[in-house]
Amino acid sequence: MDRVRGSALLLGVLLAGSLFALCAAKEEAKKLGTVIGIDLGTTYSCVGVYKNGHVEIIANDQGNRITPSWVGFTDGERLIGEAAKNQAAVNPERTVFDVKRLIGRKFEDKEVQRDMKLVPYKIVNKEGKPYIQVKIKDGETKVFSPEEISAMILGKMKETAEAYLGKKINDAVVTVPAYFNDAQRQATKDAGVIAGLNVARIINEPTAAAIAYGLDKRGGEKNILVFDLGGGTFDVSILTIDNGVFEVLATNGDTHLGGEDFDHRIMDYFIKLIKKKHGKDISKDNRALGKLRREAERAKRALSNQHQVRVEIESLFDGTDFSEPLTRARFEELNNDLFRKTMGPVKKAMDDAGLEKTQIHEIVLVGGSTRIPKVQQLLRDYFDGKEPNKGVNPDEAVAFGAAVQGSILSGEGGDETKDILLLDVAPLTLGIETVGGVMTKLIPRNTVIPTKKSQVFTFEVDANGILNVKAEDKGTGKSEKITITNEKGRLSQEEIDRMVKEAEEFAEEDKKVKERIDARNQLETYVYNMKNTVGDKDKLADKLESEEKEKVEEALKEALEWLDENQTAEKEDYEEKLKEVEAVCNPIVSAVYQRSGGAPGGEGADGGVDDEDHDEL
Repeated sequence: MDRVRGSALLLGVLLAGSLFALCAAKEEAKKLGTVIGIDLGTTYSCVGVYKNGHVEIIANDQGNRITPSWVGFTDGERLIGEAAKNQAAVNPERTVFDVKRLIGRKFEDKEVQRDMKLVPYKIVNKEGKPYIQVKIKDGETKVFSPEEISAMILGKMKETAEAYLGKKINDAVVTVPAYFNDAQRQATKDAGVIAGLNVARIINEPTAAAIAYGLDKRGGEKNILVFDLGGGTFDVSILTIDNGVFEVLATNGDTHLGGEDFDHRIMDYFIKLIKKKHGKDISKDNRALGKLRREAERAKRALSNQHQVRVEIESLFDGTDFSEPLTRARFEELNNDLFRKTMGPVKKAMDDAGLEKTQIHEIVLVGGSTRIPKVQQLLRDYFDGKEPNKGVNPDEAVAFGAAVQGSILSGEGGDETKDILLLDVAPLTLGIETVGGVMTKLIPRNTVIPTKKSQVFTFEVDANGILNVKAEDKGTGKSEKITITNEKGRLSQEEIDRMVKEAEEFAEEDKKVKERIDARNQLETYVYNMKNTVGDKDKLADKLESEEKEKVEEALKEALEWLDENQTAEKEDYEEKLKEVEAVCNPIVSAVYQRSGGAPGGEGADGGVDDEDHDEL
């Protein structure tokens, strides 16, 4: 009886609402700088910042607003983003992608086992976790955890933001699929730490996208369904938006369904076709598969706007060129079961939310794969002809919402974001196994977070969706509290510290490579400019004595030969060589200008301008 009474006394429910969220945000704002929003995607990533009253999605150094989530290793350097993806076909075993499909998973997971057969790089078992084994420079083989590779991508997004903002960034909101479990969320936070970021908050991708849709929507209550089909994951969330309050009613999804799976179906189709037509099996040829993967993605994208595309690949195998048509109808047939699979989570989320189809006011499409006409048609059919809303950019909406959440946490959002309140939910039911293997549910799925439920033991889910458990011994009254860290699969603090150090070493190495390239460019630019100057009649060609011209040309010729022979020289070598060439050329150029009454630089190598012109700047 006492035990029952004790349990009853402990049985409590604490739902932290708006007061908690606002107090927490103010508390965090005290110690946070500018907080960027990062959408860490399976295939592409995106970064945004809230600035001057609106969100800026930041373009990378290539001018693109989304960056491929790819990392490549060559003998000389580490490549991230477009540079990595562009060289993948010629360097398949050393180019890593789709790492989000490995993060927070166990090696024996059936999804990991399936993915191992589809990627050209090597996935190995290290303490029950999938690690990536790859050759880095000088033939050295290294194993990386999925968190480390993700950290490299996060680091690239951090750099992109820093270059745009002109200051160091330490804090970020990072998004995850709504259906990510505890281990996957923890691993994503760890990746942020390795990248040198304080992950101020982990938020769910469809919730972030809902903010992008609803930020400027005022007026009455609206029910929206966010359909988020990306490169590797799929989420459905149903929310109520009411004057800045975003309340998630239900969420569902599949953390292993997306555009990559559609690409694989195209690849399988062509692999079989090649075998049938040419008697050649390319399924183990990583170079051929790399080329085919690139073209399969291009074909899929093109088929969203046209009914047929020709897939053409030069020298796909044995010097044979490949050219085959692919129709939209064939593409839809190849992926029919996968497209239809997306409707299951839609139905479950609708049931959990307790809404009728007619009660959904807007269907918001997020993720590049929602551009596929068949996916849109299935949604239209399910909602009896209702047209999906295409008002948000499917590639950028998640980073946009994350940036808004970042501005709330930092306090930089001002009046525009002060009334926004997110009430998200736990995607999975949480409970404890009791005698006889029965699960006692404590926190049912779709419970608003942060939340805490007690029943002899206490389950608490924080704002990041991460679980804390407290147990009490009724006999002694002693209690213990732990954060569920999934210790078997999660990185230890020592490993994280080591990875942070290695990430810093990689960044230092990247910096050295950039400095070396810059020094080489400086030398080349000087040599070619000088060559042009002494060879141009309008510049110095007619003003140089033959002996002077010979001396300059000899120095330039020798410098170019040296450049050809020293492709991998160090930064200091290039700088030394530049000084040598300048020591020969500059005095001669100065002498010519003095003879002709001009000033060096007036129309010399740099095409410079008088210093006085710059006084105002």
